[in-house]
Amino acid sequence: MFIDIADVYMRSGDGGDGAISFRRDKYVSHGGPDGGDGGDGGDVVFVVDNSMTTLLNFKYKRKFVAKNGENGGQTKCYGAAAEDLEIPVPLGTIVKDKESGKIIADLSKTDDRFVVLRGGKGGKGNAKFATPTRQAPDFAEPGMPGEERDITLELKLLADVGLLGFPNVGKSTLLSKVSKATPKIANYHFTTLEPNLGVVALTGINPFVIADIPGIIEGASEGIGLGIQFLRHIERTRLLLHIVDVSGIEGRDPVEDFKLINEELKKYKLDLTDRPQIVVMNKVDLLYDKSYLEEFKAKVNELGYKEVYAMSAATGEGVEAIMKVCADKLQSIPIVDTIYDEDDFFIPEEKHFTYDIEIDEEGVYVVYGTFVDRLLNAVNLNNPSHLRYFHKVLGNKGVLDRLREMGIVDGDSIRLNDFEFEYYA
Repeated sequence: MFIDIADVYMRSGDGGDGAISFRRDKYVSHGGPDGGDGGDGGDVVFVVDNSMTTLLNFKYKRKFVAKNGENGGQTKCYGAAAEDLEIPVPLGTIVKDKESGKIIADLSKTDDRFVVLRGGKGGKGNAKFATPTRQAPDFAEPGMPGEERDITLELKLLADVGLLGFPNVGKSTLLSKVSKATPKIANYHFTTLEPNLGVVALTGINPFVIADIPGIIEGASEGIGLGIQFLRHIERTRLLLHIVDVSGIEGRDPVEDFKLINEELKKYKLDLTDRPQIVVMNKVDLLYDKSYLEEFKAKVNELGYKEVYAMSAATGEGVEAIMKVCADKLQSIPIVDTIYDEDDFFIPEEKHFTYDIEIDEEGVYVVYGTFVDRLLNAVNLNNPSHLRYFHKVLGNKGVLDRLREMGIVDGDSIRLNDFEFEYYA
């Protein structure tokens, strides 16, 4: 089953807590603090797996959580860092933030790996808080929480040549003739329900990857039919091979079909109309009046498309020659990365050690944010030594300076979560 879009939930690991411990040896009556640091939580990492061709695995598993770091121990033993959670994805996978739809990463190279969520840092043990004036700190830092996010994975096939054309014009037949791909072939509309990839490896030409893109009909760019699901796969192709049924056996106008497909490309993304395009007149073996080939070619030339060839995918007539034309053109078409606008990318908010201050209706200065939660979790405000450390951190992190800039004066109240106290310079 071909799956090219999947929504998943991911969370990196929490950092381990720092330890509160004091040296207690037999002959050492007043041992100092020896609590070790906690280990870092595991990252969530996407890794390109070239053996994967679909996002099918994510249909059955939609939740990925990395392990937490271990807590610190006695005798300055550090907690072990958690292993990263590596998640294999197919080449050509785009990672997006589900809520905003913006791009986090584009994994379009064979050795790509991307850390999508960082694990939380481990907290410091009480040994790290010892100073000449505070020789026995009885507090430690908790580990930082991991990150979490809902992710959308979107697969865009990586192919050199993309086959375009209305359903039933012979794209799947051509793919089966020039590669080892085995697409389902039948004389029905929408026989092809998923993209198919094949490698063209004919004698005398450099091999290249060709993709049969199904379901593109009039209105596809607006969601009609299956086209909107598969138009994205054309974006990465360097060359378009536009197949047109010139036999007229279904009563359609080949020129109008050609125009309609290109109009859908233009509506979907304007730059697709600038992609090099070779036009192929297929099913010439079923054409009663061969003079129509020159008539069709002249009309297509007037539209600005100069390379027009004839073939019969069913009999093989002209197929090898067209594949050689494609291989020759690919030699001069550079491989370029997809160009994105700056606004297309997702910029994660910095959540660690952030705070803000506002004044409520009663004139209380309210300090809030992840910095506040972390600080309050690390100290016991009923303990005088903890309280001194608490005030020192507020000064070191610039909270007190910020309050003074906002006009705080002696006697004003400050609140951090449920803890409220009066300010005195």
